[in-house]
Amino acid sequence: MEHTVNKNNIRIDNYLSELLSKSRSKIKEMIDKELILVNDKTTKASYSVKEGDNIFIKEVKIEIDVLKAEDIPLDIIYEDDDIIIVNKDNHMVVHPAVGNQTGTLVNALLHHSVLSKEESFRPGIVHRIDAQTTGLLVVAKNDAAHEFLANEIASKNAKREYIALVHGKILNDTGTIDAPIGRSLKDRKKMTVIATGKKAITHFKVLERFEEATLIKVELETGRTHQIRVHMQYIGFPIVNDHVYGQKGKHNDFGQCLHAYRLTLIHPTTKKEMTFEASIPEEMENIIKIYKGE
Repeated sequence: MEHTVNKNNIRIDNYLSELLSKSRSKIKEMIDKELILVNDKTTKASYSVKEGDNIFIKEVKIEIDVLKAEDIPLDIIYEDDDIIIVNKDNHMVVHPAVGNQTGTLVNALLHHSVLSKEESFRPGIVHRIDAQTTGLLVVAKNDAAHEFLANEIASKNAKREYIALVHGKILNDTGTIDAPIGRSLKDRKKMTVIATGKKAITHFKVLERFEEATLIKVELETGRTHQIRVHMQYIGFPIVNDHVYGQKGKHNDFGQCLHAYRLTLIHPTTKKEMTFEASIPEEMENIIKIYKGE
């Protein structure tokens, strides 16, 4: 769990005690166990935080019974006793985090009675996509399904495919980006290609070329934070309407033109392969039409 500090000159034990509703002694215990890092380094309870500091909390779990179940509409593509396939809307955060415990997909799932507690602050969540990325997610309804699906994704048996609209005309029909991704040293809120990062591999295929943009299909081999967005920016073809990694200026507040359109997995109980698809949202289609000249 990560948090970016928005205050200055407050002891970290006081700051996190208020933020996490935990005692200072509990925070100090976590710091002493090196469960709390500041800017990727160990710290002391007496450290005074500065605005922009990145705090990484290794083992802070928000108990499921303190999360609020919320009646938020969900676009459910498929559901049985073990899994739910959700077509996530734009701007919906997947799981609660420090200071952000409402309005998320998890809050909606709790209302829908998804009760897998493998990770208590992410009940049922096996993988995630960015808040402003739309498309398919699989959710586990019990711990056995959660464990099986998590292993499938970790072993790269599950297949996740995206549609993206990027700036510029990509001349190659296919490509693979193999470049490590880690947190930016210049802006702790952003990820970047960096030698000290974790291995990240993205495959893409051109679907259609326009004068100033290219529509591509993307398949993830790894699942790093912001991976597709960072990799496409790295090779000079940032995703259209990406407010963080894209070009200056934006079409609207919809978010990046990146949609998780196809998900293929083995069902945790039947062991049969299943494939699900979700159409590109209308807002993204409208931006594509602009580049088509329609």
